[in-house]
Amino acid sequence: MTISVSRANKRYGDFAALDDVSLDIPAGSLTALLGPSGSGKSTLLRSIAGLDSLDSGVVSINGEDVTRVSPQNRDIGFVFQHYAAFKHMTVRENVAFGLKIRKRPKAEVTRKVDELLEVVGLAGFQTRYPAQLSGGQRQRMALARALAVDPQVLLLDEPFGALDAKVREDLRKWLRRLHDDVHVTTVLVTHDQQEALDVADRIAVLNRGRIEQVGSPDDLYDRPANEFVMGFLGSVARLNGSLVRPHDIRVGRSPDLALAGADSAAAATGVLKATVARVVHLGFEVRVELVNAATGDDFHAQITRGDAEALSLSDGDEVYVRATRVPTIAG
Repeated sequence: MTISVSRANKRYGDFAALDDVSLDIPAGSLTALLGPSGSGKSTLLRSIAGLDSLDSGVVSINGEDVTRVSPQNRDIGFVFQHYAAFKHMTVRENVAFGLKIRKRPKAEVTRKVDELLEVVGLAGFQTRYPAQLSGGQRQRMALARALAVDPQVLLLDEPFGALDAKVREDLRKWLRRLHDDVHVTTVLVTHDQQEALDVADRIAVLNRGRIEQVGSPDDLYDRPANEFVMGFLGSVARLNGSLVRPHDIRVGRSPDLALAGADSAAAATGVLKATVARVVHLGFEVRVELVNAATGDDFHAQITRGDAEALSLSDGDEVYVRATRVPTIAG
């Protein structure tokens, strides 16, 4: 089901949570709403769900204006960061809840719940209670419950935000596989750039109540609309006025740093002299914290372990750096 938001505005006193926002979400897509705290992403999601009413603007689902339609009549599944399960109900009873209040036949409820628990990897947990589940398992139960009623749209508001890094990574992979299986139009709110890049087909970057850019992860990463989008989608360094990704910075012991390819923007940044402030080993890669010798500005490069070993860098060493690639900023 397609979702369309047109000219949406929402204010809280002098604060504009949404400022003339328009966004089209294709049917069957997984779209991430990405932005810093206060950017309007959760307000936009809640407006699509009908949990927040707009001051002006229109929300349509599959071509039907639902702006004034109650949340329960929008055929939407919603999962929050802190999932409020029914503690006195088993996993099976929690997932079946929406079907039972819709008076579905008992056999249908049993079949549907069994199928969903299999899909979300909780087939052996039917008789457990929420307190007996891990945080990741509770969130998977929440998604099963949201999907049980066959919603047109699935809305996820920071669903993995309260979980530790390893569980978040595992659930991101699981969510992507689940989406590929069920193909329900999904909107995910996150402030985690890696999460958005990892799971989404499309990303809408919000800032101060407005949409800065919408596109595929590759579009936004390689062709950001402006410096805000580039900076929000990952660390950046400024070399001779150009913004560069840390992993696109080459480090050498001499100024003779050949430039591979024909990136004229990268060539224009030239070779800079810098001092190593710190070398940080991060598993498969190494962060080299640097100080620009000409300006005194701090920046860092991300290099491979092999390059770091070959260079044998130490604090205080003089090195030379150059950009190997400079993203094209449209704005």
